[in-house]
Formats: sequence, structure tokens, C-alpha cells
Amino acid sequence: MADRPTTPLLDRIRLPSDMKALDDRELHQLADELRAETISAVSVTGGHLGAGLGVVELTVALHAVFDTPRDKLIWDVGHQCYPHKILTGRRDRIRTLRAEGGLSGFTKRSESPYDPFGAAHSSTSISAALGFAMAADLGGDPGDAIAVIGDGAMSAGMAFEAMNNAGHLKKRLFVILNDNEMSIAPPVGALSAHLSRLYAEAPMQDLKQAAKGFVSLLPGPLQEGARRAKDMLKGMAVGGTLFEALGFSYVGPIDGHDLDALLPVLRTVKARATGPMLIHVLTRKGKGYAPAEMAADRGHARAKFDVVTGEQKKTPSNAPSYTRVFAESLIQEAELDDKIVAVTAAMPDGTGLDLFGARFPRRTFDVGIAEQHAVTFSAAMAAGGMKPFCALYSTFLQRGYDQVVHDVAIQRLPVRFAIDRAGLVGADGATHAGAFDVAFLANLPGMVVMAAADEAELRHMVATSVAWDQGPIAFRFPRGEGVGVELPAKGVPLEIGRGRVMREGKRVALLSFGTRLAEVLKAAEALAARGLAPTVADARFAKPLDRDLVLRLAAEHEALITIEEGAVGGFGSHVAQLLAEEAVFDRGLKFRSMVLPDIFIDQASPEAMYRVAGMDAAQIEAKVLQVLGVSVVGKRA
Repeated sequence: MADRPTTPLLDRIRLPSDMKALDDRELHQLADELRAETISAVSVTGGHLGAGLGVVELTVALHAVFDTPRDKLIWDVGHQCYPHKILTGRRDRIRTLRAEGGLSGFTKRSESPYDPFGAAHSSTSISAALGFAMAADLGGDPGDAIAVIGDGAMSAGMAFEAMNNAGHLKKRLFVILNDNEMSIAPPVGALSAHLSRLYAEAPMQDLKQAAKGFVSLLPGPLQEGARRAKDMLKGMAVGGTLFEALGFSYVGPIDGHDLDALLPVLRTVKARATGPMLIHVLTRKGKGYAPAEMAADRGHARAKFDVVTGEQKKTPSNAPSYTRVFAESLIQEAELDDKIVAVTAAMPDGTGLDLFGARFPRRTFDVGIAEQHAVTFSAAMAAGGMKPFCALYSTFLQRGYDQVVHDVAIQRLPVRFAIDRAGLVGADGATHAGAFDVAFLANLPGMVVMAAADEAELRHMVATSVAWDQGPIAFRFPRGEGVGVELPAKGVPLEIGRGRVMREGKRVALLSFGTRLAEVLKAAEALAARGLAPTVADARFAKPLDRDLVLRLAAEHEALITIEEGAVGGFGSHVAQLLAEEAVFDRGLKFRSMVLPDIFIDQASPEAMYRVAGMDAAQIEAKVLQVLGVSVVGKRA
């Protein structure tokens, strides 16, 4: 018999339909090749590695059994979607992940028909899958809907809201619970403990009892074979599970790295299921790559790295990150004030609270993927006499906005919001950009809103937040390294609602809010070389505005331009409102507000994204010249 071709199987797979011709043995080989390709690609691009490695076999099994894109495969968050992208016609572009003009690091509808629903935030997949299932039932796009959700994401309320609704509607729907005992950080909460007990403590049961009647649907030979499959179906507590109580048929736990276990179960549920079904698979994040498996975060996020050693190729910097400055400043304040507590939502490393937690474990609370709870929990601690710092990414704070309004602002509770990843964030793109927090916070009565221009200002704003107890206060800061200014030994509380003038000039005043100040100062130097030396001020506060400063700048200059790393409706809009109320425009002031454009900006370097936004030094300079009516090509002095 002729030898099989030596061409790698992955080279023969252009789309998932090509997998239909493979037998189960070849699917095992394909999974091995897919894992190697994922490691190789992420070593070049950087990105989310561990989650994808943990679902390689599951990805192969799902695409082999279901008929994507007719069947809608929805990956919760999308951290784990790189193997999926390789199998769905994007292998030739996989080394452009997270780069300007390249593939998104998450699923994205505009990128491929195999991404039926975009994601990047957690716990949306079951709601989306149920929506697709109902659309199909009502005559919309046909096909099954499959949600793949991690045990960390399952801890969020939205996932349970969707499951409760799905159980009520009783429509055919598949939820794959990818239980790797670790989201970004180790999962917290009772649900994670419950899932652990399901397979760590419960004894092996008779298969029929364990599957609660499901295995009776398996073909006869498979019923016996399934008993021998490694950890295919382990015991469940007699009397049902939480999932069954929500109206789902439950199957599992199943070894998510064992294709001999996954394939027959998926084939059977596809053929026989009539209502909502949850398939519980056990996986290991970072599976198959030792440097990821041994890392504390199982290789969750990686810079470019050496495949052999796993060593990451990070660019050295002399300036500390804003996140670290926040964490160290908060620790410094907490050494002197035992009322300070810190709250985050499944992001202790990302927000710097891992450092705070190491020093003050009893005063640190990771509430899991539950931003709404984090805000209200913080509000009640403030009502109880503590000084809570609720540390969330700007893009995630959006998820707790009703609680900010109802539970914090209306009650004037002194919750301190530390808003990380403000502004444009680079490779994570539009889904993680902190574009809207100034607009949605500064319109709330009694809310104080600050933005740090540099790392020294951030230290002062932490101290300001500790000292402020008359209501909620928020301070925002960007991702990445600071500008390299000297840090003060200790933060000093700022006067609420007071900005600062950085340099005096004439004709035009540039009023910056946040870390665009460095670019504003560069623009000011370039303008001075043209003989146009502007006044430059740092507002510090979007609310309350420094009325005296704004009105003085307006009175003493021909033009006033505000610059901020946020959408329209934020700082500049509040300045415009003040100027209008004071009838300043009637006196001929030329006012412009430089904000993020009314588009979602795709991933690139932060510098490239701000060029797209029209907010780098050259564009600030051009804006001044345009407002003053000076030719951009004018000769420099």
C-alpha cells in the first residue's frame, strides 16, 4: 500500500469543510500541528497564548462536527480564538495578529463569516447564542448556535441571565463550559469551587446516572466505549446540578484534550439534542507548551517570545508603568490609613492590585468577572466607613455604569474609581479603548473626575482621592509607561477643581486634560519656533472645572483649544458649556475641542492610533495654525 503523503495535514485545511474528509486519527494529528502553528504565530506577534493552547482539541472537534459558518460558533471573550482563526481561512494572515491592518486579537464580524458575533468582553456568548437560536427559529439564518465560555466568564451575572432565559425558552442550544480552573487570574467564587468538586470529589458513577439519561442517546457500541474513555463522564451529585435547575441538560465533565472523548459526545448531541444543553469540558490553559504551562498565568498574555526558551522580548524602559505607579502609591497611602481597601474584577495583575494584595491581603478583594457587583460592593464599604478604591479598566467600568449612577452617585458615597487603560490602548483595539469614561462620569452630579498628565500627577491624584470624602471621585490614567518625570516621594492632595499653567504665551491657549500634555508641549515648542508661543495649561479636572482658569485663558487669548483622550461629550464639551453660559463666544473667542473621532479605531500601536485620531504633536500644531489662519507651510522663525 502506498505511503500517505508527507505534507502536513494543516496545509490541506483551508476551511473547516476540508476537515470533513479526515478520519479521527488524522484529527489527532491536525490538533498537534495546530498547536505548533499557534505557538509559532504568537511567538512572532505576541498576544493571548495560553487560552488558545487550552482549546486546540476542542476547536478541532467543534469544526469537525458542526457545520460552520452555517452553525454559529461563538467564543466568549475571544482570547482563545487564534486556533479557530487558523482553521477558518486566516492562516496566511495569522502572523499579523493585533498589528495595524492585521487580524484582530478577538473575534470580529467584519473579518470573517466564521466570526458570527464579535467579542472581547466576557460573558456575552450565551446571550448571543440564544439570540441566534431564536433568530433561526423565527425564520432568520439557519443553523445551530454554540457558545464556548470559560469557568471564569461563567461567574458573571450575564451568563446566568442568559441561561435562565434559555432554559425558559427551551430552544436547541449548545453551551460548552471550558473549565480550566483559571480565567486571567485564578477564578474566585463559589461556582468555581462547585465545578472543582464535580470532578475532584464526586465518585465515578454509572454512566447512565452520570449523564442523567443522555448516554441512552449514544449508539450502542459507544455506550460501552464511553465507559472506557479517559475521564469522559464523571459523576455528578445525585438530584441534579445547578445547570439542570436552569433548564439545561448536562453532560460531563469530559477531558477536553481527549478527542476520543470529545468527538462522540459532540456528534451525538448534534444529532439528537432538542433543547438547551451544557457540555462541561476540562482543559488546561497553556496545554502542550511547557513555558506557558509553568507560568503563573499559564501564558495568558505574551510579548513576542523565543519558542525554544519561552523568553519574552520586551522593550526595556526607564520609566515605570502608570499601573505600577498607581499600585505603589496606593500601598504607600494604605500604610498610613487602615481604612483603605482595594477592589477589582478578575484583573489583579492588570490593575496592579496584585502588588497591593501581597502587602494587604485582608484589604484586597477580587470579586471575579462582576463589575456591577464590584461597584455596589465598593459603595456599601464606603457607606460602612471604609475608603474603597475600585480599580477597573475604563472599558470594563462601562459594564457597571448603572451601579455608578444609582448606588454611588445618587447616594454621594466616596468610592474612589481608579480607571486604568484610559484612552487608546494599542493592540487590543477598539474593544478595549478607554474612550467614554470622561463623558459618562463627568455628567453625574457630585462626581469629581481627574486625569493624570504624567506619573507624578497620578501619585498626587491617589493622595487626593484618599483625602476626598464628600462624594465619588475618579482618576484616569493610560496603559504603558510614564513619560519619565521624577516621582515625588509622596503624593500631595491637589486642590479640587484647580488646574495649572505649564507655560505662559500669547494669542492661543492649549488646555490639556490627561496624558496628551506631553504632545501638547511638543507642539508648543514647534509653534514657538514659528514665532507663535502658546500658553499651555493642564486642566487636571474635568469636573469640577477650574472656572477661573478657563475664563482667564478665554479672556487673554484669541483662541482656546482643549485636548483630551476621550470622545465628544467629555472635558471639551464641559468647557464649551461654561464658555457659552458666560457669553464668551459673543466676544469673538475662537474655540476648538480636539477629541477622539466619531469612529472605532482598529488596533495599531498607540502612537499610530493617535495619528488616526488626529491628536499627535504635529496635528495639534496644525490645528493651532488653522485656527489662527496661519499657513501650515509657513517658514519657521
